[in-house]
Amino acid sequence: MGHSILISTLACCRIGTNYLRRSRGRWRKYGIDATYLTKQRNAPLSRCYASLSESGDGEIPISVKKRVVSGVQPTGAIHLGNYLGAIKNWVWLQDTYETLFFIVDLHAITLSYDAQQLSTTTRNTAAIYIACGIDPSKASIFVQSHVHAHVELMWLLSSITPLGWLNRMIQFKEKSRKAGDENVGAALLTYPVLMASDILLYQCDLVPVGEDQKQHLELTRELAERVNYLFGGKKWKKMGGRGGRIFKMPEALIPPAGARVMSLTDGLSKMSKSAPSDQSRINLLDTRDMIANKIKRCKTDSFSGLEFDNPERPECNNLLSVYQLVTGRSKEEVALECQNMTWGTFKTKLTDALIDHLQPIQARYEDIISDSAYLDNVLAEGATKAASIADATLHNVYQAMGFLRP
Repeated sequence: MGHSILISTLACCRIGTNYLRRSRGRWRKYGIDATYLTKQRNAPLSRCYASLSESGDGEIPISVKKRVVSGVQPTGAIHLGNYLGAIKNWVWLQDTYETLFFIVDLHAITLSYDAQQLSTTTRNTAAIYIACGIDPSKASIFVQSHVHAHVELMWLLSSITPLGWLNRMIQFKEKSRKAGDENVGAALLTYPVLMASDILLYQCDLVPVGEDQKQHLELTRELAERVNYLFGGKKWKKMGGRGGRIFKMPEALIPPAGARVMSLTDGLSKMSKSAPSDQSRINLLDTRDMIANKIKRCKTDSFSGLEFDNPERPECNNLLSVYQLVTGRSKEEVALECQNMTWGTFKTKLTDALIDHLQPIQARYEDIISDSAYLDNVLAEGATKAASIADATLHNVYQAMGFLRP
């Protein structure tokens, strides 16, 4: 999806100044700073607007950005698939949307994990976010467990989630089969409800998801519809609320084609932290020698020349796609350059391209992780911003569900 398409999705409108003055509370409720809007009255009219002027005493342009929420687990090392499939896309999303990116440490404990390493890997993941280009001045970066509303909303949503909806989740079936029933905790079954709370808490418009995450977003939408039907509208108004929808209905934002990075040892399997062999992935913090060794030993085929999109050559398509993404070139340019190459020649080029692309990220990471005060401040500020949105949503849910509040 190109920038022009993303920009076209922005909601733009004109609102009278007096209307803004009278409605600061209303705008603040939706995360909009009315003071800032008033200051922008002389901004150029460079976009299309819908007229909402109430007073007629002068209109000002505003651009209300749509909200995007996403996160990555801190378990294992962040690898090339996480970066090219998610984090790299976040860098340009933050310039177009209001963005909240968090480290989903609560999801990390659904399967066996190292408790002594969890806090360390959480900090490391946050540092990698920033090293990859996520700007704390543009995006809110925080740790999931630092915003308590995630767990509270999960419990409330769990009370109205049919068990059958959870039993049909594909990832639960796959992971529980691998782990064995005797080793599976209840959290593995219910973590899609936590994922739904991650999204619905922030009244987000779009959620970046891969093909394998679409089912989770569908469950989230179903839960939003269920809550809105059971507790929203006039029922909520009778409870003292504003009425209408409690949750916004989020939409999927599918990453650009080619961002799905596959294993270096099996071109039909997605690159994964949980794969038993470290040879199957390029970790963002791998040394030059480690990258060279992994590319040298990665699985290829016996066909002559290199080409995209041949179903009989999944490894070839994957490695060419990685080369295209890290060099920033077009698919056509890469196809033309590599069509007559041998694997030996191409692997050298791919190794050099990966090292050149990752070296600046690794250097920035070392600077960030060595400055603990800076990183702590970024996470604290991000959690504060996130909580201000999440707590408002949670209050509405408690109110609509009939709870006595302190």
